[in-house]
Amino acid sequence: MGYLGENIPKLGFGLMRLPKQGDEIDIAATSAMVDRFLEAGFTYFDTAYGYAGSEEAIRKALVERHPRESYQLATKLPAWAGPKTAEEAKAMFTTSLERTGAGYFDFYLLHNCGDSRTAAFDDFKMWEYVQELKAQGLVKHIGFSFHDHADVLGDLLTKHPEMEFVQLQINYGDWEDANVQARACFEVAQKHKVPVIIMEPVKGGMLAEPPKAVAEILKAANPEASCSSWAMRFAGSLPGVITVLSGMSNMEQMEDNIATMTDMKPFTDAERAVLREATEAMAAIPSIPCTACRYCVKGCPQKINIPGIFSSMNRLLIYNSITGAKGGYAWETREGGKAEDCIGCGACERVCPQHIAIVDELKKTGEALG
Repeated sequence: MGYLGENIPKLGFGLMRLPKQGDEIDIAATSAMVDRFLEAGFTYFDTAYGYAGSEEAIRKALVERHPRESYQLATKLPAWAGPKTAEEAKAMFTTSLERTGAGYFDFYLLHNCGDSRTAAFDDFKMWEYVQELKAQGLVKHIGFSFHDHADVLGDLLTKHPEMEFVQLQINYGDWEDANVQARACFEVAQKHKVPVIIMEPVKGGMLAEPPKAVAEILKAANPEASCSSWAMRFAGSLPGVITVLSGMSNMEQMEDNIATMTDMKPFTDAERAVLREATEAMAAIPSIPCTACRYCVKGCPQKINIPGIFSSMNRLLIYNSITGAKGGYAWETREGGKAEDCIGCGACERVCPQHIAIVDELKKTGEALG
């Protein structure tokens, strides 16, 4: 017996980073990319209520130009991002439907569950609401996207067996990362027999231009293959995957992904060995050795999210991506508890199993990213 989405082509068009002309989304360029994507045989498009201008753009570039049955369209509802009442949260669906003009959504997601954000979905009874939307035929399949640890994912999937799929951040750079827990989260989904939509397979573009030591290993193994193609195939080779989303911003990125994912061949044993060598080279790059045990957080008087902050700093140390690092830092500290809030009490260092000089590392991080 197959699984939900088994027959959907394994490249999805993520609509968060669409091409722009000045400050506005370039509809002509987006339309050309949509046409090329469909021409190549791919069909899954992913937007969200919170992607500025994206839902309106996909109405013009896709919905108004192609038969509705020729593609799948997904969007997401972030109940934690502003609504004060259940009615306001539910109205986000109506807004998305109006913006896209799609009539219905093939896949509808509660957006970014995990951490304190899950409370809004519980309080506003959004789990029940999306089931009502499905019963009305306004959405075909319901699920959620997720950023948190594997034990939290397991708890959500146990509480909500009605969820048909989950969207996870999975890439070879995060596979063993203690903060992201990509492998552990994927294994939880597998245990619950829930298919996965993969997001961030190229880690926000960082694996398209990985550290020099990693790139040299990949290029030596296959000089013709782009570094991003290794990341895409890693994700696409996993079992039970509905599709692999790529946030493409130009036709060059799209052509590379189409070449990679058309009749994609899973990794051979030799290629897996190459990727292991590459990830070992990545792990050898000096970084903050935080395992995200979170012992440090429990006793911090400033409520600083130390593991999340260190994970952001490691984007700079490992990938030399100041944009990715600053973006991660802004997200991890969105509710307060910045690195520069540290008062140097040392409570964190006394319980750190890795014996990290946390106070010093927080100071360095604050100077670099704050």
